Amino acid sequence: MKLDILAIAVHPDDVELGCSGALLMEKKNGKRTGVVDLTRGELGTRGTAELRLEEAARSAEILQLDVRENLGMADGFFRNDEEHQRQLIRVIRRYRPEIVLANSLTDRHPDHGRAGHLISDACFLSGLRKIETVDNDGLAQMHWRPKYIFHYIQDRYANPSFVYDVTPVFDQKLESIKAYSSQFFSSQYGKEEPQTYISTPGFLNAVIGRHQMFGKMIGTAYAEGFITEKMVGVRDFDAFIQMDT
Repeated sequence: MKLDILAIAVHPDDVELGCSGALLMEKKNGKRTGVVDLTRGELGTRGTAELRLEEAARSAEILQLDVRENLGMADGFFRNDEEHQRQLIRVIRRYRPEIVLANSLTDRHPDHGRAGHLISDACFLSGLRKIETVDNDGLAQMHWRPKYIFHYIQDRYANPSFVYDVTPVFDQKLESIKAYSSQFFSSQYGKEEPQTYISTPGFLNAVIGRHQMFGKMIGTAYAEGFITEKMVGVRDFDAFIQMDT
């Protein structure tokens, strides 16, 4: 299955927080979208790896994804090395996305930055003909390099290269985040489990505030911010959102 947009995240729920609005908007635009989670988030303080997979499946329905899979890398201990790069190259060549949405290159959680660099490197290497990989049926895969990699902004603030208006789908985005009731504030879950940085009501309020701030930059209610390592071009000025002045 060829995808137009593939979001790759080290933990289930990273995509929901960082770029699920863009995925929903692209789906509304008729694009094929998917998510690949690198780990099961098994080192998370709350919940279990099995529960995180169930929550990811619920979120996938909300996001209307064409595909979601988990690579089962070791949470906290994966590396940006040949073994993990080849594993990810096989996925990129399987789905052949035009655009990849990836973890931040630097962030509060060290897994995020390490994953961001792993994804960037794997996307580049995936385009090299002499790196040979096979699919699940043992057949040789063709080389493939996405046109763009956009890094979604996570916990630490960074000046975005551009912002994406997600106002029409913001309520749906919040729904996808709340699908992870083991991780974020929920009156129905976790009273017996320890409180964490992200399980407080204040964390979700901060997420909403960040999206409002990015939206204000372009005169909309809510937006997501992205950083690009590669210059983005446009074919006409109609591609820009007109901000009321």
